Amino acid sequence: MPSIKNLWGSEHDRPDRYDERIRRETIANYGYQKGPEDEKTQWVLRHFNSVARQYDLMNTLLSFGIHYLWKRTAIGTLGLEPGDLVLDVCGGTGDLAILAKRAVGASGEVVVYDINRAMIDAGRFKKTNADDRNRIRYVQGNAEQIAFPDEHFDAVMVGFGIRNVTHMEQGFREMLRVLKPGGRMMCLEFSKPSNPVFCRLYDFYSFTIMPLLGQLLAGTRQAYTHLPESIRLFPLPDELKTILERIGYTQVSWRRLTNGIAVIHTGKKQDR
Repeated sequence: MPSIKNLWGSEHDRPDRYDERIRRETIANYGYQKGPEDEKTQWVLRHFNSVARQYDLMNTLLSFGIHYLWKRTAIGTLGLEPGDLVLDVCGGTGDLAILAKRAVGASGEVVVYDINRAMIDAGRFKKTNADDRNRIRYVQGNAEQIAFPDEHFDAVMVGFGIRNVTHMEQGFREMLRVLKPGGRMMCLEFSKPSNPVFCRLYDFYSFTIMPLLGQLLAGTRQAYTHLPESIRLFPLPDELKTILERIGYTQVSWRRLTNGIAVIHTGKKQDR
């Protein structure tokens, strides 16, 4: 693990985790560990298989419930309307999808798209919000090869999942491909707190308390060590904005939540 002073790396070493470098060197990061590019998907699958049953509970405990507010705020940025067709990439247990379904109504459709069957089933058969869950469509698939045609969705979103995709930029390209012209994209992801003192406290919590709680409550210390590591390898807000614009998104903007622990990025597909 990097030293405490360098947990977040720099603008020069974060690109080591971007698609071009990964493909050139055929090496990918799983947290701070490195391994063969073509094995990362299996690492991620094992990770989420180990946490699926306790995933929602752990999210609520570790964030003190704030993640629900983040998700409601994020959905609000999409400006969803009744009848919209929405794709939730890396949708997991479906928190964002439920909020989206309520916004698009009976005439709209929301698809949870995730590579991990255990995560889909953990959300699909959960008793809370069962009526909403039954109205959502579930598809298992890889975010790097989204199994839908071009220009199919009015809105595409990804919450706390894109950093686990081996080729992150390819995932964003696929999201752009399946968007209709003028469609909206939203990415909700963890980031670096903007206040230096708070950032140090957050680092202590992330690398000391979170793995301990993961061991005690979910039976896996490794999964909750990987989580804070992967967050610190993810592009910072301005860096991700640049990546999204290079891929082809327009009107890209971002906003910090809770001192920057989480950040919402939004963008659009160019209208014809």
